Amino acid sequence: MGGLRGDFLWGGATAANQCEGGFSEQGRGCGLADIIPHGRDRKGIMLGEKRYTDLPPDSLFPAREGINMYHRYKEDIALFAEMGFRCYRMSLSWSRIFPKGDEEEPNEAGLAFYDRLFDELLKYRIEPVVTIVHFDAPLYLVEKYGSWKNRKMVDFFLRYCRVIFNRYKDKVRYWLTFNEINMLLYMPFMGAGVRCAEGENPAAVTYQAAHHELVASALATGMAHEIIPQGRVGCMLAGGQSYPYSCDPKDVWLGMQKDQKNYFFTDVQSRGAYSEYAKKFFERNDLHIHMESGDEQALKEHPVDFISFSYYTSQVARSRTAEQGSEDIFLGPGNPHLAKTQWGWPIDPLGLRITLNALYNRYQKPLFISENGLGAVDVVRPDGSIQDDYRIDYLRDHIKAMIDAVEEDGVEVFGYTPWGCIDLVSASTGEMSKRYGFIYVDKDDSGGGTLARKRKKSFDWYKRVIASNGKELEA
Repeated sequence: MGGLRGDFLWGGATAANQCEGGFSEQGRGCGLADIIPHGRDRKGIMLGEKRYTDLPPDSLFPAREGINMYHRYKEDIALFAEMGFRCYRMSLSWSRIFPKGDEEEPNEAGLAFYDRLFDELLKYRIEPVVTIVHFDAPLYLVEKYGSWKNRKMVDFFLRYCRVIFNRYKDKVRYWLTFNEINMLLYMPFMGAGVRCAEGENPAAVTYQAAHHELVASALATGMAHEIIPQGRVGCMLAGGQSYPYSCDPKDVWLGMQKDQKNYFFTDVQSRGAYSEYAKKFFERNDLHIHMESGDEQALKEHPVDFISFSYYTSQVARSRTAEQGSEDIFLGPGNPHLAKTQWGWPIDPLGLRITLNALYNRYQKPLFISENGLGAVDVVRPDGSIQDDYRIDYLRDHIKAMIDAVEEDGVEVFGYTPWGCIDLVSASTGEMSKRYGFIYVDKDDSGGGTLARKRKKSFDWYKRVIASNGKELEA
């Protein structure tokens, strides 16, 4: 067996709205994540059920500082280079480049910041893998236009894309259009700034917004291919195969339906057309998706080059409804065969191999694992060390599963970027205590701390993994 390719892209992943900070500096506008609070009101805002304008005046907005990478990116990139990163999956802040989102001209200071950041990465021969929209949009577009409910968002997005493709065409080869695009269906406001007005049909609103994002993604992909001929564009979904809770055919059927729902976006982005099951879903639910002339042609002509996805755990589907009130909105009921993280997420390395096979068999396109990781509480010992063996165990087992998918199953995987390679603000909870990184950041859930960086035990372990191209996995 040949193992991983010699140019395999080992690295790590973050998002601007969870690490960058620099809120309102040098002309940056307010972004979507900047008004999502920490604490009990967070979920209601993410779902679009509450308005940020109704939040208490003492609310904490952790995205506004993140871990202050805006001012400390050189230090952080040097640490990534010390680990041997070959790539760094990151995102741009849309409101740093277009503060309101509908301007004709971009903010030069924002563009210059990313020039400096990319130059720093390239100095260490770290390939940028750039997500264009990662749970992000200028808040002005949300409030004035209704975000992706409005067709005008396509034009605003493409103006943004044209600017960044032309600006960074000699620095960035790998692009992802939308992060975890399928989360629009589960967390509409966090995922895409979408809220339903009174009397609106939530399904009609979200699937119309989905169509706008899909058209925007296709047109951006075509634009990137034109401006950056050597570039490659991928889509990105929140992955994880759905298991039937039992061998009851109803559970199996529900599992298949859950997978179809999750693959709704990537089917279009990869195959270039809506699947028949999606068309039947619209028909059954009396959903009339407005498409403009040329939309279907754009989808057909500009499929993505590769599929990227996040994988933290598998999902479960159960047809019985009696106990579903306590089930996770995305993951479903718990899996009795798996251990759980401190935040209740099942740990399922084999599920990654299963998901890799499912995606590769479905699309026959190269795969990139753009997120994978363990959120856990880390303790700094009296000697200053952080012995995060639990994180090493989790990642080692998942990397083994990835290598098995490549060597044993013939799946084509060309990159792996564990999530939160440096501790950052959790997207789901807004906490700092839910840590993922190889690098510890001294900050707590209330915003206190020095922001000092410290290497964990996993730092040196991952350095050896990269240097050996996945052959040395033991701690």
